[in-house]
Amino acid sequence: MGTWAEWHEPYDDPRSPLSRRLAVVQRHIRDALDDAAPGPIRLISVCAGQGRDVAGALDGHRRGADVAGRLVELDPDNAAVARSLLEGARVTGVEVITGDASTTAAYAGAVPADIVLVCGVFGNVSDDDIRNTIELLPTLCRVGATVIWTRHRFEPDLTPTIRRWFAELGFDEVAFDAPGEDFFGVGANRLTAPPRPFRNDRRLFTFLGEDGPTWRARGPEPGAQRGPSP
Repeated sequence: MGTWAEWHEPYDDPRSPLSRRLAVVQRHIRDALDDAAPGPIRLISVCAGQGRDVAGALDGHRRGADVAGRLVELDPDNAAVARSLLEGARVTGVEVITGDASTTAAYAGAVPADIVLVCGVFGNVSDDDIRNTIELLPTLCRVGATVIWTRHRFEPDLTPTIRRWFAELGFDEVAFDAPGEDFFGVGANRLTAPPRPFRNDRRLFTFLGEDGPTWRARGPEPGAQRGPSP
């Protein structure tokens, strides 16, 4: 398996910062499930990687059978792992799509969602694209939806600005975790503004890839995918 699968290997070490970040993301997913109203729960994951966050959070959860949704991941090897992990967790309502997660077209038929994961994305796109993605999230969300996102806190730390953007664009902050010993941040925000109509022709972001500053300095954030297919 190639580089994009190899970036997930630290998740197998329970002492790694990525494993600790994964546990935080899974906790926020479970909290969102616990808070969800009775009935079906829709979930989507942008640049889903190997889907460890969703599979781990849903495995054995009392609301797991209520969840339907879509994980979108461009790398076919990682997508195959995600399907296997979901099957192992006995999650039957969530599909894995091998495709370009950077366009809203990837989510047609799976939105509006109650839970939206944007993990491993914001460290690999431009600041303008982070803002653009947050602006478009209300088109993917149901009212009251929870968005769970991650971003590294290496200098310059953009997480305070990201948190402000969420607030400006109609999201209340549910939680923000920034463990002192690690350099990651995990946010959970709830849409309180009215959702906006879905359009299937909008671009959320363009992944910076090997030419981007995150790749050169530290490598890409796991869970992120390559840029759009040619």
